[in-house]
Amino acid sequence: MIPTEDASARKREIEEKLKQEQETLAFIRENLEKSDQLTKGMVSILSSFESRLMQLENSIIPVHKQTENLQRLQENVDKTLSCMDHVISYYHVAKDTDKIIREGPTGRLDEYLACIAKIQKAVEYFQDNNPDSPELNLVKARFEKGKESLEAEFRGLLTRYSKPVPPILILDAIGVDEELEVQEEVTLEHLPEAVLQDIIIISGWLVEYGRNQGQGQRVHRVRMRGAPRTRRGPTPVHRHRSSEKRRPSPSMRFYSSTILYDFMNVYFQIRSNQLDRSIKGLKEHFRKSSASSGILYSPAVQTKRKDTPTKKAPKRPVYIPGTIRKAQNLLKQYSQHGLDGKKGGANLTPLEGKDDVLDIEIDSYIHCISAFVKLAQSEYALLSEIIPEHHQKKTFDSLIQEALDNLMLEGDNIVSAARKAILRHDYSAVLTIFPILRHLKQTKPDFDTTLQGTAASTKNKLPTLITSMETTGAKALEEFADSIKNDPDKEYNMPKDGTVHELTSNAILFLQQLLDFQETAGAMLASQVLGDTYNIPLDPRETSSSASSYSSEFSRRLLSTYICKVLGNLQLNLLSKSKVYEDQALSAIFLHNNYNYILKSLEKSELIQLVAVTNKKVESSYRELIQQQIQVYQRSWYKVTEHLTDRNMPAFQPGTKLKDKERQAIKDKFKGFNDGLEELCKIQKGWAIPDKEQRDFIRQAQRKVVSEAYKAFLQRYANISFTKNPEKYHKYRPDDVEDMIERLFDTSA
Repeated sequence: MIPTEDASARKREIEEKLKQEQETLAFIRENLEKSDQLTKGMVSILSSFESRLMQLENSIIPVHKQTENLQRLQENVDKTLSCMDHVISYYHVAKDTDKIIREGPTGRLDEYLACIAKIQKAVEYFQDNNPDSPELNLVKARFEKGKESLEAEFRGLLTRYSKPVPPILILDAIGVDEELEVQEEVTLEHLPEAVLQDIIIISGWLVEYGRNQGQGQRVHRVRMRGAPRTRRGPTPVHRHRSSEKRRPSPSMRFYSSTILYDFMNVYFQIRSNQLDRSIKGLKEHFRKSSASSGILYSPAVQTKRKDTPTKKAPKRPVYIPGTIRKAQNLLKQYSQHGLDGKKGGANLTPLEGKDDVLDIEIDSYIHCISAFVKLAQSEYALLSEIIPEHHQKKTFDSLIQEALDNLMLEGDNIVSAARKAILRHDYSAVLTIFPILRHLKQTKPDFDTTLQGTAASTKNKLPTLITSMETTGAKALEEFADSIKNDPDKEYNMPKDGTVHELTSNAILFLQQLLDFQETAGAMLASQVLGDTYNIPLDPRETSSSASSYSSEFSRRLLSTYICKVLGNLQLNLLSKSKVYEDQALSAIFLHNNYNYILKSLEKSELIQLVAVTNKKVESSYRELIQQQIQVYQRSWYKVTEHLTDRNMPAFQPGTKLKDKERQAIKDKFKGFNDGLEELCKIQKGWAIPDKEQRDFIRQAQRKVVSEAYKAFLQRYANISFTKNPEKYHKYRPDDVEDMIERLFDTSA
């Protein structure tokens, strides 16, 4: 049971809380009433605002619509005025641009092209809106005038600034030194940079905006400079370093065949003329330089070498100058008595002046071939910046025709001259073909690369010339071999002293010249399928090369076989010629001299190694032939030495009285020896053995044989009295006999 005091306290506490809750409830009710009043007031305000806003809107919207209509009317008026100004401007274009169009684009190409663009827009406007307007004809005429001025400017710039490339610069371009530490590429600048950019811009305009005059086609809307380019394919039609952003570009490409071909024809004609003049200038440079100083190299290179002594002279196209002059020097060095420094039996007067001219022409032609390749490459680089891509090859083909035809004509003239010389049996003339042919073959890869894409007839010109030279050269080589074999045996043409025949010296001389052009001569023979002639199979062609290329070893073997054939023909002809001599000893001396000359000439040059490729025993064979002729010659002394023998003579005892018959026999022995010795020495004194070593050897051998036999003969009959006048028969002492033999083969003794 809860105590009474606690219950009272609990009751009071509950009553207090109840009172508090009642107060709170009363407060909440009061606030709710206030909130309702505020809400009613706000609703009343908003309703009033909405009513007023609707009233305002009803009054403002008509005003706004009216204002909007007025603004639209204002804009239309402005647009109309602008269009009127724009249209009126087209009627003034002809007048505004008249002065600039009449004065032309020279010196202000950008301004001129801007005027052309205005005229072009005017033409488009009148064609679209008023095709019957007289103003259309006026702006069309102005446009045609402007186009003609651009074409004239294109032609004028090319004509004024296209100059032949100086010969010095050409020589530097074709003679880059491979041994320089830093390669210095020579740039051929055909046009000044600013002029080139203007030409590129004009050509771009002519290509892209030209109009076909005959068809009156519509001129399309164009974009001014700076507009994005429309390209066809991976490569732009025009390429230039600084002019790319300056060229105008159309929204639609439009090509006029008339304008296109007109300006391309102008381009190739002007540039073709300069290319031809550049090559002709190089030829003239060679003539003048050679006439004045004999130096065929660029003065610029010489100056450069003085300033930079560590650099070597630029390499020129490989050519061994002085071919004919060199041949004459060799002939002078090796032929006839010249082997020991004495007068030769055959005289060939060097025509040095004529040969110098020929050497200059050959060297000039070789350099012109290299110059053509370099200049053509440079021309194509220039052309590719000016001419549309799909017309570049055709234009380039036309551009190089004149210079190429002149070079090919000059080559044909060289071949023709060689053929005429061959008909005259002047086979040394074919030597002029060898350096040219070798250089043409070396240049052919660059030539083919440069002419890639041109017409087949253009690309075939160089191979045709090479084939013509190979055919002519091979024919000359074959006819030369036949001429050696068939050279007539005429007594008046034979050396009286038995020295080296002119045929031998000329044949060896000709063969020595082939050493400088072994591969060229070998390939020349192989190209005519002459392997069957020499029993050499034609299999060793290089499979990776063209059909006209052969391995170096095969060409060397073929040339070796050819030389062996010539030497064989020469030997047969010499044997035939030797029979012209009535004296067998002189015939032997003749063959000995010729065989010895051939052997010495082979040994003094690389011919011996070349011949040994197919004939290992060539040296021993000639030595054997020489020894055989020496033996034949020595037999001519038998008619002298036979008088010194005891044949058909009885044995004589000292102090025994001889019979008349015996005394006469001894006298006949002495007389026969004396007469025979005198006769032989008199005859053989006028004979010639050019080689001092061989001459001394033959003299010594003959002196020994005769001297020993004569001494034994004198000793045998020294104590036998066979005559009252011994000095009449004993005319020569052994020393006298030796001296007489020592003076053989010496007309000055």
